[in-house]
Amino acid sequence: MSKPVSGKVIFLLALAAFASTSAFRVLDPALPQLSEEFNVTTGRAADVVTWFALAYGLMLFFYGPVGDRFGKFRTLAVATLLCAGGNLFVVFAQSFEMVLLGRFISGGTAAAIVPLSMAWIGDHVTYKDRQATLAKFMIGTILGVSAGLVVGGLFTDTVGWRGSFVFLTVLYTMVGGWLLMQMRQVPERDGAPRGRLQVLAPIKSVLATPWARVVLFVVFIEGAMVFGGLSFVPAFLQAHHGLSSTAAGLVTGLFGFGALFYVASARWLVIGLGEVKLAVAGGWALALSCVMYLGTDHWYWAMVASMVFGFAYYLLHAVLQTNATQMTPALRGTAVSLFASCLFGGQAIGVAGGAFVVDTFGIEWVLVIAAVVLPLLGMGFGYALAVNKRDALVGD
Repeated sequence: MSKPVSGKVIFLLALAAFASTSAFRVLDPALPQLSEEFNVTTGRAADVVTWFALAYGLMLFFYGPVGDRFGKFRTLAVATLLCAGGNLFVVFAQSFEMVLLGRFISGGTAAAIVPLSMAWIGDHVTYKDRQATLAKFMIGTILGVSAGLVVGGLFTDTVGWRGSFVFLTVLYTMVGGWLLMQMRQVPERDGAPRGRLQVLAPIKSVLATPWARVVLFVVFIEGAMVFGGLSFVPAFLQAHHGLSSTAAGLVTGLFGFGALFYVASARWLVIGLGEVKLAVAGGWALALSCVMYLGTDHWYWAMVASMVFGFAYYLLHAVLQTNATQMTPALRGTAVSLFASCLFGGQAIGVAGGAFVVDTFGIEWVLVIAAVVLPLLGMGFGYALAVNKRDALVGD
């Protein structure tokens, strides 16, 4: 590590992550307007979300090897600037098919930002400081998820849905240009593999590592259980407490406040508890929040449950995230991209499986299943982590 990592660089990476995650949800409030403007059904209009997500998921497999080969910071900086082009394409799209193409381009370029930022931090921040540094970076991803809905709704109700993409274009251009200006001052990891770019070989190398397979499996299940449950919390609150759609969304959105509380306390939590206890505590606290949703008669307790849910999620996920940056250091970009892909895939499977559970058994059973599985997952990963650390000490 030839140069210390400055707070300005972490801020820039968090800002790029903010733009990346806000783009996911920015068109959710505009689906009725898209349906009317392009004369398509609301279900068809939702393809603007699907195409972005599809490109994002597919490109995750590509950016890891590219970042390992050409430099993680360089790759994510260029990708951030290219995101501006994809969003500008949407601004001037004259047909629904062109909107979908622009969303596909912007999703494919945005996929580089979060995993390669994490991998770059892994390259240049010592392991003992890495979780606290990643927590600062995560502020951007946490705020971006909530801000996308707010920004999309605000522009849709005022100047029109295209205004959201003017905003994103300007943001990506500013942040991408700023990142490129920092490239000469920002270190890249020495010893990156040279020669012809390979995609499958690095992925196979990561998957050949037993500890990597453990981390990837756990984050897949975590994504399925956490987001398979959280996605149906607004509907649960409407059905059981009579809240409006807006109120239910706001109550569930307090998830972000709990996550920010974790960010603020991450450093002393890591020092005071250590990774194993954090993982176990995260699993049990997630179960507690599910029980709070299910077992309280008054909707305002759901506000507390949402904040506990966000805090608990990051207790577990931050440990997984930190280990993802270390499971194969020589191919850190590929490893973290696979980690993000497994989390992304777990979310998709969890929501689809949750829909089946809701239709077959009832909406409360999604939370019941999560309350049972998540503490077992936290304890299981905590045990595996303790064994891995012990084996590493023996090996040294």
